[in-house]
Amino acid sequence: MKLVRERMDILSAYREVGSYHGAAKICSTTPKTVKRVVEAAERSEPRPPPAHNYDEVTDLVAQRVEKTKGRISAKRLLPAAIAAGYTGSDRNFRRLVAEGATGEPITTGDVGRACGNPATCSRSTGA
Repeated sequence: MKLVRERMDILSAYREVGSYHGAAKICSTTPKTVKRVVEAAERSEPRPPPAHNYDEVTDLVAQRVEKTKGRISAKRLLPAAIAAGYTGSDRNFRRLVAEGATGEPITTGDVGRACGNPATCSRSTGA
């Protein structure tokens, strides 16, 4: 079985040249392999988005956030969510509540963090 990268290279080469033999020469493989990879790619269906561990409590969170006009904290809401069947982490739940309160998806990574260098970062704490 070819690795994902190799399959992508084969598909790219096949789209470029339009023949199994041409793509096989480019990718240093056999035309039969190219045919198998291309046919497998054509019959595969796109995967549905993965289910989140908080899907069953999103309605509960939305109702409570709306009822409190975004002022409820995840700490206060977590026991009710656990009783409703939430099994995920506290951090993931805090993100769900924050997203519900602001109406915007929460980004991960260094976005919004202070960089510590006042010369290059406008949100710096100066630490």
